[in-house]
Amino acid sequence: MKDKKYILFDLDGTLTDPKTGITKSVQYSLKAFDIHVTDIDSLISFIGPPLRDSYKKYYGFNDEKVENAVVKYREYFSEKGIFENTPYQGIDTMLENLHNAGKYLIVATSKPVVYAEKILKHFNLHQYFCFISGSELDGRRSKKSEVLRYALENMNISEHEECVMVGDREHDIIGAKEIGMESIGVLYGYGDFFELKSVGATLIAENVNDLTKMLVSVV
Repeated sequence: MKDKKYILFDLDGTLTDPKTGITKSVQYSLKAFDIHVTDIDSLISFIGPPLRDSYKKYYGFNDEKVENAVVKYREYFSEKGIFENTPYQGIDTMLENLHNAGKYLIVATSKPVVYAEKILKHFNLHQYFCFISGSELDGRRSKKSEVLRYALENMNISEHEECVMVGDREHDIIGAKEIGMESIGVLYGYGDFFELKSVGATLIAENVNDLTKMLVSVV
């Protein structure tokens, strides 16, 4: 992997661990459909992929039910779930070092931008990023390749070989490949080695320390 000028990070499962907030928000939303989930760990699969896609995939919701579920999800998430979240240990130091080294750091998340901005500000991580790219509340731009293209367009980046995408799920890696970008998959989030390797992650980091070493090697 050659030197990279731009480093793009997924948010959930890569910069912060959102498990409690997301799973409780999904649990709350499902109650509106008389679906009672007592084990929130069974809802971990909702972490990472676009929210609407997950309701369809795991509960077979049609478009109308999906939109109603998203409304209920946000009732809980916007008030409580958004902050039931914590940065992974060592992330702040890594971001500070990369920022100080003159790298351009970008967030590329399927989460709505309005929520991503609040989370990053809450944990004082926003200071390290030059751009935050995400979806819209109405579901537009939720596919990872769309999120990445939006970031590159707004940053006027035309040389994709100068970029690397860092994420914990297959859609992060697939999105990067779709636009000709190398990627680093992380195992401390919610994807596993097989998931990330099978879709072609350029490198795979076991933990934040490994990721830091890999990113230092490409700065």
